Amino acid sequence: MIAIKEWTDKHLKGDPVIWAVVILLSIISILVVYSATGTLAFKRMSHPEAYLMKHTLLMGLGLSAMWLAHKIDYRYYSRLSRFALWISVPLLLYTFTNGVSLNDASRWIMIPVINASFQPSDLASLALITSLASMLAKRQQNIRDFKESLIPMLIWCGVICGLIALTNLSSAILLFLTCMLIMFIGRVPVKYLAMLIFVGAIAGVAAIELGVRGETAKSRIESFIKGEELPYQAKHARIAVATGGITGVGPGQSQQRNILPHPYSDFVYAIIIEEYGMIGGGAVLILYLVLLFRGMKAVYQSERVFGGLLSAGLSFAIVMQAMINMGVVVGLGPITGLPLPMVSMGGTSLLFTGISLGIILSVSRGETDTTFSVKNEGTKNVMRTA
Repeated sequence: MIAIKEWTDKHLKGDPVIWAVVILLSIISILVVYSATGTLAFKRMSHPEAYLMKHTLLMGLGLSAMWLAHKIDYRYYSRLSRFALWISVPLLLYTFTNGVSLNDASRWIMIPVINASFQPSDLASLALITSLASMLAKRQQNIRDFKESLIPMLIWCGVICGLIALTNLSSAILLFLTCMLIMFIGRVPVKYLAMLIFVGAIAGVAAIELGVRGETAKSRIESFIKGEELPYQAKHARIAVATGGITGVGPGQSQQRNILPHPYSDFVYAIIIEEYGMIGGGAVLILYLVLLFRGMKAVYQSERVFGGLLSAGLSFAIVMQAMINMGVVVGLGPITGLPLPMVSMGGTSLLFTGISLGIILSVSRGETDTTFSVKNEGTKNVMRTA
C-alpha cells in the first residue's frame, strides 16, 4: 500500500478527487458499454469481447492523453490554442463539404493512412475555450476596450461556433454557452455579452438554414416544444428508465439495448438506469457534479487568471454536455446526439475529453505546487528570522 501511494504521489499529480471521479467513470463505462454492445455484436456476427477490447483500448488512449496533458504546464496550452484555432477552421469547412456520415450525421472526416474517423469539432471546441481564456487573461487591464479586447473574441466565437453548427448544432450551442460563462467570469461587461448573444443567434439561424442537418434539428425542437408523439429513441429511452426503477434489473440484463439506436453512445445513460436503477443513475450524476465543483474551485484558488478561466471553462463544457445527455434520456430536452463524456463509446470524444481533464488537472497541479512553494518559502523565512 505504501508503494502504491508513493507511485501515485510521484506520477499522478493534481486534484486526487478528479482522478478518483475519472477512474470511477471509466469503470462504469467499460461495464455498461460491454453490456450495450451485445446486440451490435450479434447483428455484425462478431464477439462482444471484440467491442469490449476496442472500447477498453480507446479508454486507455483517453486516459493516457489525460496523463500526458496533466504533466505539461497548463500555460503552454495558451500558445498551442491559437495554432489549433487556425487549423480548426479549414478542418470544419472540409467536414461541412466532404464529411463522412456516421450514425446518421456528417460530423467526421476520415484519416487516410490509419482509416480512422476524426471529429474536428472536438479539437475546435478545446482550442476555442483555451484561446478565449488566454485572451481574457491578457486583456484584464483593458477589458472594457471594445475594439482591442472584445472584437477578436467575438469574431473567434462567432466563426468557430458557426462552423461547428453547420454539422453539429448541439455541440455549437454547448460551446457558445461555455464561451458566455468564461466571458462572464472574465469580467466582460453585460452589454458586450448581449452582443455575443446577438452574434450567436445570427450564426444559429444561418446554421439551421444552411447546415447539414438543419431540418432535423428544427423538427426535433418543434416536436419537443409542442409535445407531439415521442420520437422512437426518446420513447424507448423512457421505457428503459421506467423499467430500471430504483435498483435496476441487474448488469447485462437490459432489454432496451436490443431496441434503442446507439445504446452504447448517445443513449448509454438509459442503459445505466435500466441495469443499475435510479441509484446507479444518481451516482453517475453525483460524479459529474463533483467534477464540476472541483474544476470550478480553480476560479477562486488560482493565482493566475488564465488557470482559473481555463479550468472553469473546460469543467463546465464537460459537465454541461453530460447534463444535456442525461436530460435527453429522461425527457428534459430534445434529442441531441451528444455522447456522455468518459462513458459513451467513441474515439475522438474520449481522446479530447481526456485531454481536457488533463488540462484541468494541470491547472490544479500548478496551483498545488505554487501553494506548496509559498508555504516552504514562508517556513524558510521564519527559520531565518528565528
